[in-house]
Amino acid sequence: MESLYLLLPMSVLLVLGLIGLFAWALHDGQFDDLEREGLRVLEDEEAPGEVARRDAPLDCTQETGDSPGHNVVSRPITRSDR
Repeated sequence: MESLYLLLPMSVLLVLGLIGLFAWALHDGQFDDLEREGLRVLEDEEAPGEVARRDAPLDCTQETGDSPGHNVVSRPITRSDR
């Protein structure tokens, strides 16, 4: 019963904080153009005129000749990794 004296005011403060956060986002214009935000996901992030290099190696150790032992992808999984 004593825990309700702590949990009830904390939950009321949490709900009031979330309502305040939602009101701030609404006032700040976060929900003004939802269609544009949905289409933004489909756009390319590359700058115009910049060509993406698709054949680039994934790890810099392939170019420098270093041991790829630190590379998580090429390292075999051991029992200590599980």
